[in-house]
Amino acid sequence: MLEQLHNWDVYFFYKINTVWTSSFLDHIFPWWRDSTTWYPLYLFLLLFVIINFGWRVWTYILFVALNVTITDQLSSTFFKHWVPRLRPCQDPFMHDVVRMILNHCSGGNSFPSSHATNHFGAAVFFFCTLKPYFRNYTYLFFFWAATVSYGQVYVGVHYPTDIIGGAIIGSVIGYMMALIFNKTVKMPELRAAQ
Repeated sequence: MLEQLHNWDVYFFYKINTVWTSSFLDHIFPWWRDSTTWYPLYLFLLLFVIINFGWRVWTYILFVALNVTITDQLSSTFFKHWVPRLRPCQDPFMHDVVRMILNHCSGGNSFPSSHATNHFGAAVFFFCTLKPYFRNYTYLFFFWAATVSYGQVYVGVHYPTDIIGGAIIGSVIGYMMALIFNKTVKMPELRAAQ
């Protein structure tokens, strides 16, 4: 079973990284997965919550910061310490297969993808707390997280199961943080907007 899962993982990594490619995506994904690309989104969300939440904005920002800290520390420190899996770009058995688009191969272990954990954690938290405001547009947070995560495989630094594992871990944390936030912080604006 584990061997079959590994074979599928390598197969889909190979397809995403070397077959399902284009010169356009080769230019987009290294930029798309970079955190600085998303500064305008972060700024927009910050201004949005300041305008709509008033003094409660500090509580919201605290929860966002806790969410990011927990997802990042669990993925980067805890799981990667206990799951010693080489990244595809560092694996000597994958050396001749990986098409590296970045100018370096990230350090550290591969499972789970911190990009996937952090972005899905944020996407679920924003979805669960901002849905009354953005309504159906909140699904775009999942598009954002999924495409950033897909880019990690595309550029050659993660396997698909690293992404899936990170997405699950991040989603659980984001949901739990949103649940706590929605139950403890009284947001009359949110309830009124529903």
